[in-house]
Amino acid sequence: MSIVLWSLRRVGAALLTLVGVSVLIFASVRLMPGDYTDLVLGPLATPEQRALVVAESGLDAPIVEQYLRWVSGVFTGDLGYSFVSNVSVAEEFATRLPVTGMIALVTIVVTLLVGIPLGFAAALRSEGSAGATGRLISALGISLPEFLLAGLVVFIVSTLGLGLSVGGFAPFDVDPGRFFSSLVLPIVVLSIGCVAVVARNTRDAVMNVLVEPHVQAAVARGETPGFIVRHHVLRNAAAPILTVVGALVAVLLGGTVIVEFVFDVPGMGSYLQTALGRRDYAIIQSAVLLAAIVFVVASLLIDLVANALDPRLRLTGGSRR
Repeated sequence: MSIVLWSLRRVGAALLTLVGVSVLIFASVRLMPGDYTDLVLGPLATPEQRALVVAESGLDAPIVEQYLRWVSGVFTGDLGYSFVSNVSVAEEFATRLPVTGMIALVTIVVTLLVGIPLGFAAALRSEGSAGATGRLISALGISLPEFLLAGLVVFIVSTLGLGLSVGGFAPFDVDPGRFFSSLVLPIVVLSIGCVAVVARNTRDAVMNVLVEPHVQAAVARGETPGFIVRHHVLRNAAAPILTVVGALVAVLLGGTVIVEFVFDVPGMGSYLQTALGRRDYAIIQSAVLLAAIVFVVASLLIDLVANALDPRLRLTGGSRR
């Protein structure tokens, strides 16, 4: 299969996935238990008052018309208005997305700089202290939930100080110093789990490559360990590592709810949590769709890069994950 045809099939599959995901998101939001009119008007509201609120929010239109209106608005950048606060969802996203994006970006950089070398060390020195240390760190990082890590970090900072503080967020244009300092602790908490996941997957990927016949042949030819790692291991182990990193990008953009809530950071996660409590459909469906788009696009880019690194993936129709 040619690389152009393979890439076009991947892009087409990604587009179909997004269409299906948008339908599921739209349907799931409207099947959620509870009604936002109960939160806005209270339990003593009359049927006439409820009907008026529903009509003003456009929820009295046919369901297909509501879906098409939402999708067309997504393409034009019009995500609608919050049913509760009547604030533009796009404007709120423009304010909060850079905060979550900064957290995700720095976390991914830290993960790559720490997790991949740690995984390589654990695989190449699996019998030594480096391998044992890498396995221990990975196990601890994966097993500890984010809310426990966040609470532990808050306790340490509150007890020891360390020049950091919980909360005190300020926009970048108001106080750049406070903006970056308020993101340090969320990044630390998220990086621990991400480093553990990447290190574990890197170790497994490298160890799987080390037992392949072409690596054994390189050892038999007398090639140096450094040459073998650079020319035989790195490229073949890159595909599963990239897959994990791509998934983490999507998770970080859409799943930082707990960390943002604990450290009082006004990002996308905390915004989505508030919208879920209010049954604010416009915010929920747009935020979840954004996370889905990031995940699908990241997966597509990872597939394309992995295919460039290992053309054998076109023959198997998948990726070495």
